[in-house]
Amino acid sequence: MTSTMNRQWRLAARPVGLPEPSVWQWTTEALPTAGAGEILVEVLYLSLDPAMRGWMNEGKSYVPPVALGAVMRALGIGRVIASGDPGFTVGDTVVGITGVQSHALLPAAEATKVDPALAPLPSFLGVLGMTGMTAYFGLLDVGQPKPGETVVVSGAAGAVGALVGQIAKLKGCRVIGIAGGADKCRYLTEQLGFDGAIDYKAEDVKKALRALAPKGVDIYFDNVGGDILDAVLSQLARHARVVICGAISQYNNTTAVKGPANYMSLLVNRARMEGFVVFDYAARYGEAVREIAGWLAAGKVTAKEDVVRGLEHFPEALLKLFKGENFGKLVLQVAG
Repeated sequence: MTSTMNRQWRLAARPVGLPEPSVWQWTTEALPTAGAGEILVEVLYLSLDPAMRGWMNEGKSYVPPVALGAVMRALGIGRVIASGDPGFTVGDTVVGITGVQSHALLPAAEATKVDPALAPLPSFLGVLGMTGMTAYFGLLDVGQPKPGETVVVSGAAGAVGALVGQIAKLKGCRVIGIAGGADKCRYLTEQLGFDGAIDYKAEDVKKALRALAPKGVDIYFDNVGGDILDAVLSQLARHARVVICGAISQYNNTTAVKGPANYMSLLVNRARMEGFVVFDYAARYGEAVREIAGWLAAGKVTAKEDVVRGLEHFPEALLKLFKGENFGKLVLQVAG
């Protein structure tokens, strides 16, 4: 039986450093009614992503910050339980920016219908969702890999990094992953087929890179920033491409973000460093989903999900991202 109350996590204060439990407010309110052009969705799963930390900060970014007192922004997948739009019927499965809540009232134009028979629901938030789009366009459009090149990925056991490495292998590249811990490194080489892995918690990254990539790094897909970015910059090959996807090591700083000290390597090696935002590729998402789904069906790529159960556990589940505790795509199961 569907609940008549909506449970929500709202942003009560701007975090300084890690988003501690005190920045959140738990609220309940009556379910809204779907008007014309709207759908009411029971949220089944939520995507927990490093970008959420940036959305909490006041200031200019690629999307407006979450307002104080507002439901925390999040991508979710759920089931339509009421529809005021002819394009959706009760029972449809949809993806959209639902927010961190048990039910979401969405403009129909901002929801995407998906077929739950194609893949498990969390996959639409991961490998077939924003995670997959980020890896696909960041590597292929920004990195522009060529067969035989050496690709290095940081945060390589995370949802984006793991897929970047697998796509690079499909494109004929040699792939080195940087991850934290022996288990994650074994996963990269033994299960995903990476050519090498560096445990940044136990190894000297620069020294390990010299050994694994003696001719230099052609593409560096950066998810972490900080000291690891500096280490890789020192090992660039001629005409290298550095893809700036994220900087999770810097998101919870209480001081200024640590910029790259070795940026002159870009000049010496005629290299480029380029950032990207996945939303810029929205018109091409269909293309990426079709190709990734084909790779999944053929067993050419795999995806790992780390599922935490219970909406009430959102604050501590989100912290797993910043403590390196998640192994694969972090998803919060709300219902189902």
